[in-house]
Amino acid sequence: MSLAPGQHLRRFDVVDGQTYRIVVAGELGPRFAAAFEGMTCRSANGLTEIRGVVADRAQLRGLLDRIDDLGLTLVSVCSVDHA
Repeated sequence: MSLAPGQHLRRFDVVDGQTYRIVVAGELGPRFAAAFEGMTCRSANGLTEIRGVVADRAQLRGLLDRIDDLGLTLVSVCSVDHA
């Protein structure tokens, strides 16, 4: 990933027990979805949404590392506001 001059990656705080929505490119089959045990995976229109409660920063980092290890392309990560 390349950043424009003066552009910085934004770091966000992980709220323990917050629900996260992670989107990856491609429609994952059951084999890949099994790698995200405890999360809900839904695929449509060339994307897969992985959604579930993340206990802490370490778990979120683990999920992102797993996505990378599987060679998947990360599209977005966001916390889901239930308010």
